[in-house]
Amino acid sequence: MARLNDANVAIAKEIIGRFPRPKSALIPLLHLAQEQDGHVTTEAMAHLAELIGITPAEVYGTASFYEMFKFEPIGRYCVNVCTNISCQLVGGWELLEHAEHSLGVKAGSTTTDGMFTLEDVECIAACTEAPALQVNYRYRYRVTPAEFDQMIADLRAGALDHEIPPHGTLATVRQRTTDRWANVGVEAQAAVDAR
Repeated sequence: MARLNDANVAIAKEIIGRFPRPKSALIPLLHLAQEQDGHVTTEAMAHLAELIGITPAEVYGTASFYEMFKFEPIGRYCVNVCTNISCQLVGGWELLEHAEHSLGVKAGSTTTDGMFTLEDVECIAACTEAPALQVNYRYRYRVTPAEFDQMIADLRAGALDHEIPPHGTLATVRQRTTDRWANVGVEAQAAVDAR
């Protein structure tokens, strides 16, 4: 697919400048690449490697450790249904089965219209609010089958666009550093190297 576009290269350089070592910026840069294309492309991984001075294999090694980074296109909405023990005990499996039936796909698949990718996931750290799920990593708690169906209808209608952006969008407000803090990481590393 694509390397980072020009606007994202500028953002990437700003992100890299926040860290004492360029390699330390890798996770935020992976999020930036995923936001651009909805998943992390091979070309983007190579580009990130060039920007921070490591190999594409090192980029992939880090990215593949985290389940939130996708390497193939997925639906506009990634629905993660937790089936770990706390959620299991109060209906997580039943919720997943309902989601599969409602969406017409098995966990690990994407709907034919490309709107939803359904995933069966391990603990999402919402055990006291089980059964829980996430849509593009935005939480939904104590979800019933009826609430699931309403959520899907609302997503299809665009009624939750203000709350749940397309997959790959980590935040709706980008963090910026002021001129005072720009390149503080680079300056800190230079001071360490000078010793």
